[in-house]
Amino acid sequence: MGADNRLKTIICALALVGLVAGAPRPVHAEKRSPLTVESLYKMSRLSQLVVSPDSPHAAFVVKRFDLEKNKSRSNIWLLSLKTGKVRQLTRAGSDRAPRWLPGGQVAFLSRRSDTTQIWCIDIKGGEASRLTDLPVSIDNFVVAADGRHAAVQARVYPECNTMACQKARADQEKKDPVKARLYDKLLYRIWDEWRDQRLGHVLWVPLDNKGSVRDLTPGSWQTPPLDLNGGRDLSISPDGKQVAFAANTTAQPAWNTNNDVFVVDVKGGRPKNITSKNKAVDAGPVYSPDGKYIAYVAMKRPGFEADRRVLTLYDRKTKKSFPLTEKLDRSVGQFIWSPDSAELLFVVAEQGHRAVYRVAVPSGKLTRTMAKGTNTNVGYVSGENKILFLQQSIMAPPEVFSASTDGSQLTQLTRFNAPVLNTLKPVAVEEIRYAGAAGDPVHGFLIKPPGFSPKKKYPLLIIIHGGPQGMSGNAFHPRWNLQMFTTPGFVVAAFNFHGSTGYGTKFRDAVSKDWGGKPFEDIMKGVDYVAKTFPFVNGHNVSAAGASYGGFMINWILGHTDRFRSLISHAGVYDLTSMYGATEELWFPEWEFGGTPWTSPAQYEKFSPSSYVEKFKTPTLVIHGEHDYRVPYTQGLQLFTALQRQGVESKLLLYPDETHFVQKPQNARLWWHTMLGWLADHAKIRWQAKGRKPGKARKKVKRIAR
Repeated sequence: MGADNRLKTIICALALVGLVAGAPRPVHAEKRSPLTVESLYKMSRLSQLVVSPDSPHAAFVVKRFDLEKNKSRSNIWLLSLKTGKVRQLTRAGSDRAPRWLPGGQVAFLSRRSDTTQIWCIDIKGGEASRLTDLPVSIDNFVVAADGRHAAVQARVYPECNTMACQKARADQEKKDPVKARLYDKLLYRIWDEWRDQRLGHVLWVPLDNKGSVRDLTPGSWQTPPLDLNGGRDLSISPDGKQVAFAANTTAQPAWNTNNDVFVVDVKGGRPKNITSKNKAVDAGPVYSPDGKYIAYVAMKRPGFEADRRVLTLYDRKTKKSFPLTEKLDRSVGQFIWSPDSAELLFVVAEQGHRAVYRVAVPSGKLTRTMAKGTNTNVGYVSGENKILFLQQSIMAPPEVFSASTDGSQLTQLTRFNAPVLNTLKPVAVEEIRYAGAAGDPVHGFLIKPPGFSPKKKYPLLIIIHGGPQGMSGNAFHPRWNLQMFTTPGFVVAAFNFHGSTGYGTKFRDAVSKDWGGKPFEDIMKGVDYVAKTFPFVNGHNVSAAGASYGGFMINWILGHTDRFRSLISHAGVYDLTSMYGATEELWFPEWEFGGTPWTSPAQYEKFSPSSYVEKFKTPTLVIHGEHDYRVPYTQGLQLFTALQRQGVESKLLLYPDETHFVQKPQNARLWWHTMLGWLADHAKIRWQAKGRKPGKARKKVKRIAR
């Protein structure tokens, strides 16, 4: 496939009207600098946008960082849809999850004491007031239509029937000098924390201090279930009489994905399973405003966490469910009802973007509203033919946008990050397509460095996404920021190889039981395509980096090609058998490799990078966090040991205080400087982090030498 078959649209930071959130006008371009860690952490991160149902306002969260103090603060902000003005509502620094109350008040979660509780503040301003005083932290909540009650998800001691008992048990546990844990079943740790004796329950909580807290899921319930949907998994019926939630009530949730949607009366009683016929995932229930339906997402294949999510309706009168988006070969992400219950608005991953669709109820007629950019947190503006959402791109972080429900009249409403973006040298992004494994078209992004000249030759850097059912998208990633990787002078390519989401079920399914097959072939063909198609790319100077599954692919590359100058493996899977015994969600490897290591040993051995150690040659930087329980840090230790034993140039950057992700600001600065320095050194680029002497970025890293 030649240059004529490339996508013709080139996305440029200076000409992204309607496609890039917050792209500023060019100002004194000669004084601009490339994106740095310091400028990245000066940017505000907007999230959790919610539109008021009864006033022309929207609330959202703004997170800001202090790099030198190694801290972040998140607060609730308000946008007036009439005047376009934004103002800060809260200032405690730990505020999130805004929810609208009747009469112009915003409820939210805040940890202003020992526990996270529900607070509220009037949109006119003033001091926030505390609505709940539970002895346990609240993880999530939704408010009833009357504003007097909330359903909350919180981790509680299941043997306690009162809040007084909960407090006594918590105090007792804190004082107990014995911190040992005794388990009799899986799961015992998740992502970055060890499970204790508490379970996630749904509580019915009065917000007006009238009445007592009621546990709607007493006993052995665990809700929300594991992260197979990513939504709230909690909803209250419009009449305030019923709560819907998701849970997995099977005996061994560690190796199945049979999450179900349950409903329970707010007065108590046994929850009822309304999706019991489906043995795969059912999650994310949301009542329609007219109370007729419960919308949720459903998967078909048990055990497959990345199966297509179909938007489904449960008719509360007939007690039957039917799919709405069966004809759409994409997974439904976040969704929301229209105020009149006539349709739903939802987000899907599509061709490297996150598009917005509408679906009519009950006909299932689909309409694409927004195709380009990464669009999230969609919502309707009541009484108007308008929607609100956050939009971002590779060039700019999320800002608030509005558009008509047909996608026209796209308007940017906030510009929090324009002051920082105005200081940056522009980069350009081009969408590319080429023939990958089996001749299938593979889509990706090519990002040119700041100060780009077509007359120069640039080293190429391949960024490999995680998942593997993930996507390199048109987004301003807060950690693996594609624009940042161009800073030393790389042309960056990010391919959406077989297994990537947003390209249909068949394409996504192709990675399962073939981790090192088609995806690896796609990546290598992508390197060849870029090197041959773009004369400014030096195809003999190529490096690669990736995390999670992307880290696995880096480890796989180590044993299957010496094409690359250097590699970076962050939280990468190295040995599949030991990984199986130390990770948590067993359904994942059992689906991906067709069973357990003892039932499918050949599959585990075939696709384990540890099986090819004798071929390791490429200089590799290994990065891991000790609190990573998804891909335990011992995977990184084993990889580093193998590299050292083979005499391969390698370094290990180990964080004792990080998880699967590097999140603390100063840890992130070290992470970026170490990675970019490693890549630049091996690509023979003269690059040094701005304002830092050589070696200073690694000053605080402890070295142990023999």
